[in-house]
Formats: sequence, structure tokens, C-alpha cells
Amino acid sequence: MRRNRVVVALIVTVCLLIAANVAAHYTRKNSTLVIGPVLAVTLLALARWAGLSLDDVGLGRRHLRRGAVYAGVLTGLVAVVYVIGVALPATRSAFLDERYQVPMAQALVTALVVIPVATVLPEEIAFRGVLWGLLRCGWRPAVATVVSSALFGLWHVLPSLRLNAVNPAVEAVVGPGWPGVVAAVAGAVAFTGLAGVLFCELRRRSGSLLAPIGLHWAVNGLGVLMTAALAGRH
Repeated sequence: MRRNRVVVALIVTVCLLIAANVAAHYTRKNSTLVIGPVLAVTLLALARWAGLSLDDVGLGRRHLRRGAVYAGVLTGLVAVVYVIGVALPATRSAFLDERYQVPMAQALVTALVVIPVATVLPEEIAFRGVLWGLLRCGWRPAVATVVSSALFGLWHVLPSLRLNAVNPAVEAVVGPGWPGVVAAVAGAVAFTGLAGVLFCELRRRSGSLLAPIGLHWAVNGLGVLMTAALAGRH
């Protein structure tokens, strides 16, 4: 009985992810602030219906402290890497993404509100929490990690369609036009798929979603703040 529910929950989860991804990119700009939380709550309810516990989705109390330690250390490491990246002329262009060349006040809202609510929490709950937990019910952790990470990579197809147009560093590598778009999308899918493997491993080792949440936010949120800070100096 539980296995049947898990299979149904897996199918519904993938369908909901596809629908949310399309809706987020073809509806109003700020719709992700609604779509993200609704997706997260719906998937958690679905996991509960399938018989998963809070520990199964990485939200159990007993691993919160370990997850918080992982998150804090990883955030600090990302901050150090970003500061070095901005300081070195060879890597500074990677922080010139025109989407985030905004006043610092707006960057703070983006980093502290929009990214956690619309991106980090929904994606971690979806891919490293519910999806990984459901897959673990029937397969080994390695299989759960590979499948979850592959889907996480594909999740980034739509967001990367304009990547070479808004980031000079990306355009310099892949080129302009449609060939550049294809190369940028392929690169984004591969990179985020590998990042998904790392996030899954952090979730497995720590037992908590806080670990991948911390790293995921640091990469995205601190990146926005660094870009805004760099733009403000020019």
C-alpha cells in the first residue's frame, strides 16, 4: 500500500514541478513569490500522504543542529570565494550579471526575501526533501541522488535561455545568438545537475535540509549582493 502511494506521489511530484517551472517563467514577474511557497507546501503534504516523516524529508529536529553548522560553514566559505573572485580582475566579470546591477537596498530584498522564498526553500524542499525522500523509499541513496539531480538540472533549462545575453562572462565563453543559447543551456543543466549531487550529499551526510539550503542561498544570495556592490563602485 505504501509503495503504491510513493509511486503515485513521485509521478505527481514530477508533474507539479513541470507545471510550476512553466508557470514561473510564463506568468507575471513576481509570481514565483506565490508559486514557490505553494509548491513547497503542496509537496510536503503529498510526502505526508505517501507516508514520509519529517526526518525522511530532511526537516526532523534531531539533525537541525548539524544542518545549521554545515550551513554556517558553507556560507562562510562561499563568501570568502566570492570576495576573492571580485578582487581578481580575471574573475570579476562573472559578477557583472545585468539582472542584479541594482541599488543595494533592492539587492538586499532580492537576496533576503525573493531568493529564499521563491527559489531556495521551494527547490530544496522539492528536490532534496520530498523527491529525494520518495526515491529513497524504493531505491538506494545513489539512485535517489542521480535522479533528483538530473531533474534539478533540467529544472534550469528555462531560466538559462537568456543567460548568455545578460552575463558578459557567459557570452565570452559560449558566444552570442542561438548557438550561444544552446551552449549556455547545456552548460547550466550540467552545472546545476552536478550542484544537485553536492546538495543531495550534504542532505544525506547532515540528515538535514539546512545544509543544502545554506549553500544554495549563499551561492545565489551572496552572488546578488556581490554583483550589486560591484555595480555600485562603477
